[in-house]
Amino acid sequence: MKSRFWWLPIFLLFLGACNPSEVQESEESQTEVSADSGSHFIQVASLEEARSFYTWTADRLPLVSAHRGGPYPGFPENAIETFAHVLEFTPAIIELDVAMTKDGVLVLMHDDDLDRTTTGTGKVEDVTYEYIQTLFLKDNEGNETAFKAPTLEEALLWSKGKALLTVDIKRSVPYEKIIDLVRETDSEAHAALITYSFPAAKKLNSLAPELMLSVTIRNEEEIKRLEETGIPWTRVIAFTGVAERTQSFNNQLHQKGVFTILGVLGNLDQRAEARGDQIYTSFVQHGADILATDRPIEAAAAIKTLVPSQSSKSKYFKNDY
Repeated sequence: MKSRFWWLPIFLLFLGACNPSEVQESEESQTEVSADSGSHFIQVASLEEARSFYTWTADRLPLVSAHRGGPYPGFPENAIETFAHVLEFTPAIIELDVAMTKDGVLVLMHDDDLDRTTTGTGKVEDVTYEYIQTLFLKDNEGNETAFKAPTLEEALLWSKGKALLTVDIKRSVPYEKIIDLVRETDSEAHAALITYSFPAAKKLNSLAPELMLSVTIRNEEEIKRLEETGIPWTRVIAFTGVAERTQSFNNQLHQKGVFTILGVLGNLDQRAEARGDQIYTSFVQHGADILATDRPIEAAAAIKTLVPSQSSKSKYFKNDY
C-alpha cells in the first residue's frame, strides 16, 4: 500500500526547481526564476499509480498544469521542446491540444487554422500531414522557431517517465482515434482526457473506462450531474473553471478524493502578473490543487513558498541533475 506521504518528495523538486530570487522593489514585484541544472519528472508506471497520484489527500502538494504546454518567448505552444523547457524549472502536468489532418494524422495544434502558430496557412483538417511537416512553429509573439508540430504519438511517447498529460480533443477529432492511440502506445497511465460536457464525459468513460477524465465541475449541481453519469470519482479530476471557487466547495470535492484544477489562465494570470505572483498562493490556500496556467514557471515558483523545507524520496518523482 502506498504511503499517504507520497506527496512529500515533490517538496524537494519545487525547492530545487527555482533558486531564490531578488524581489523587485515595486508594487508590481514579480517572482524571478532561473532554470535548474536538471529536469523535474513525474513518473508513474501503471494505471493504478496514476489513479493513486490523482487521489487527493490532506498532505497533497499543489502542482501546475502548463496550458498548451507552457509557451514562452522562443518556445511555441504545443511543442515537445516547450514541454521540456517547463520541466527544467518544475514538475508539471502538460495540457496539450489535438487536431487531425486531412489524411487522419493526429497532430498537436490548438487553432483550427495554421496561420497564427505556424509558417503555413489553411485549416488543419484541409491539409495533409506531409504539408504540416514542411512548416515551422511560431511562438506567441509571432516569431518563427526551429521547432515542428509534433504528432500526438510523439507526445505520448515523450511523456513516459517525464510528465502526465491532459489531452484537449478538438471537435473534429473522433474520440475513438485518441483512445486507440493511447492504448497502442501503452500510454493509459500518462494521458487523462479533457471533457467539456457531461454527455462527452459519459461517452468517453463508456469507450475507455480505464482512463482518467478531466471534467468541468463548478458547483454543487454539477457534482450531482457527474454522479448521475455513473462515472466513478476515482476516474475524475475536477476542473473548477476559470473563476476561483470557495474553499467549502473545494472541500466537498476533496472529501470525494478528487483533485481540483483551477484555470488561472487568462484573467487570474493577468491579475498575478499585475499585482504580484503571491496571488497564486491564495488560490492554493483556498483549495486549488492544480493551477492550469499560461505562466507555469512563475506560478510554480510562487507556490513553492508554501512547501515545508524538509522532505524525503518517493518513487513518483525524479530530479535529474
